[in-house]
Order: sequence, then C-alpha cells, then structure tokens
Amino acid sequence: MKEKIQQISESLKSELIALSDEIYKNPELGYEEYHSCQLHEEILEKHGFNVTKKYLGVDTAFRAEYDSQKKGPTIAFLAEYDALPGVGHGCGHNILGTTSTGAGIVLKNVIDDIGGKVVVIGTPAEETSGAKVLFVDKGAFDDVDVTMIAHPNMSYNKSGKSLALEAIQFEYKGKPSHAASSPEKGVNALDAAINTFNNINALRQQTQSDARIHGIIKEGGKAPNVIPDYCLAQFYVRAQTKTYLKELVEKVKKCAEGASLAAGTELSISNYEYSYDNMVTNETLSSVFTDTLKALGIQKILEARESFGSIDAGNVSHVCPTIHPYFDITNDINVGAHTKEFAEATIKPFAYDNMIITINALVLTAIEVIKNEELLNKIMIEFENTEK
Repeated sequence: MKEKIQQISESLKSELIALSDEIYKNPELGYEEYHSCQLHEEILEKHGFNVTKKYLGVDTAFRAEYDSQKKGPTIAFLAEYDALPGVGHGCGHNILGTTSTGAGIVLKNVIDDIGGKVVVIGTPAEETSGAKVLFVDKGAFDDVDVTMIAHPNMSYNKSGKSLALEAIQFEYKGKPSHAASSPEKGVNALDAAINTFNNINALRQQTQSDARIHGIIKEGGKAPNVIPDYCLAQFYVRAQTKTYLKELVEKVKKCAEGASLAAGTELSISNYEYSYDNMVTNETLSSVFTDTLKALGIQKILEARESFGSIDAGNVSHVCPTIHPYFDITNDINVGAHTKEFAEATIKPFAYDNMIITINALVLTAIEVIKNEELLNKIMIEFENTEK
C-alpha cells in the first residue's frame, strides 16, 4: 500500500505545486480568501469530491466529501489558506492547505477498496478569528472520527499543545468634564482602564506560571484637557487547559469590575473574537503518524514544540481525536515564521518534496485507522479519558 500511495501522490505533485504557487502569488487575508478557496474547490471537484461551497454560511469556506459507501470511519483533513498582512503567506498556509487537500485526494483514490469516508474542510481565517471555532459550534465535526492537519515549520515536530484563549473586551463609560476647570464633575473612564491593568498585574502573582494575560487600551480619550468619558481595553487570556482558563477569566473580569467600581464608571464586558480551546493531541494517533513518517525516511522528528500560542484546531481536538504535527520546509535553516523569508521557503523544491512525504504520512495513517478497528478503539478511549 505504501508504494501505491507514493505513486498516486507523485502523479499529483505538479498539480499540487501549481495550487500552492498560485495561492502564494495571491495572498488573501482571513475571510477574504475567495480566490484561494475557489482553487481548492475546483481541484477537489475535479477529483470526484462532492463540494459544499460557502460552508455553514462562511463565504470562503467549503466542505468536500467522498464516501466509499462502505462501512468505516470518517477521516477529515483541515485546509487553511489565509495570509498575513504585509508578509503574505509568512505562516505557510498556501502549502498547508495544499497538503490537506492533497491528502484528501490521495486517500480518495484508495478508499473504495478499504471503506470509510474522506472529508476536506476549508477553514478560513486561522490567523485572526478562526472559522474552526464556528464550525465546531455548529456541529461540523459531529460525524468525524479522526481529524488531521500538518503545519509547515523549520523542522519536523510531533503534534503537541497550544494554549486555550479567550478574547475579552472591557468598555468603561464615565462622564466628560474639563480636566482643569471642573475635574470634580467628571467620571474618568481611563482611570478604570488603568486600574484594571494594575489589578491584573497584581493577579499575576496568583496565576499558574504557564498562563498568559496581555492587553491594550484601544481607546483612552481624545484630548488631555478633557476627562475621558469612554475607554476600551482588550485582553487575551491564555491557559494550558480550558478548565483553568474559565477560572482565570473570571478573576480577570473581577479585576475590571473592581476598577470600574472604584472609578465610578459603567462597565460592559464582551468577547471581541472567538475563544480558542487548548490543543489536545491524541497521542495514540500521533504515534501512528510519527512511525509512518519514519517508515517514509524521515528520521529527525523532534518532540512537540513548547507553545504559548493558540490555534483554532484546539477547538476541534475537544470534539474528536485530532493531531496537528509540523513538517520541515526550510531544511533546518532557522527562518522565523511570519516572515517573508518563510513565505518564500514554501515554494522551494525542498518544501514541496517534504509536502509529498507529509501527504503520504497523513494518508497512510488514515488507512491504518480505517483498516484497524482496534487502533480506532484505542484512539477513542484515549480521547474520552483525556483531561481537556
């Protein structure tokens, strides 16, 4: 089976490179990926997938399915294709999305023989307010047994963790007044915001060492001689688990409430972006993928990266077994992510050779899950019993 998969992926290589190159040349920001989304849809339709466009009401999302009509699990690959402002595909989503779509097409070519269903889901805006959160909330993964996504990187790394994140916004409403002639008549919204930061700084002593709280004052007044009657502060609160994040968020809200009370302002609390769950790697599935990579000739696979960032694939990992490994596109050269240099690396021959290897590993892992019922049971048992 390995040789057959390698032959199929190699026959698709030029077509996949063309897809990645075209998306690289035309970078689009989150929820604006109209051309990129269309390109993925077209190649999937060409290869026999049933494609749902504008999936779940998102203009630049899709869901492509191919059902063998035989009993077996549903395997999903997640395609990202949004770019970054100023640096284009500095996170490499042109090659990431192509890897997932390529894996879906290759698996589709053999799935009639082994059973199950393959799904490729186009997930916009990973860099900002990721669509995967919305898709999870709307049940997109309720019928999926296993989900995989592989991200370009400076090395091969096992799937690991990410921090759960909540984006909290505090709006303080006070009363304007002349800051020199009648300050006693004003209610200073900026005071409430500044005191919120001070309260949170005091809270840090009582937070877990791997938690993160960081924010800005987005609006803090218009003129220094006018007491600000409105102020807007935005924070990201991050933690290793969703459970602890909820606890920490409540404490941060108390910091804002106390500051508002002291300043005499009215306080409104809301979320200004989607909240991300922590990434929970299914280690059973991850081990199969890692072993498969080694069998394909990749021997230098590093342990999971220590991550203090957040990804919307974390939300997926809370509803079905998921892995999010990384593959080398720079030949171990230390090129920073989110840079033009990293974007340029995505279209080099070395990157495309490793893209094909990664596609093969994803597909062979999926085949093992489909054919080995005992393995799927182990994956599900781990999923059900892992703390989230």
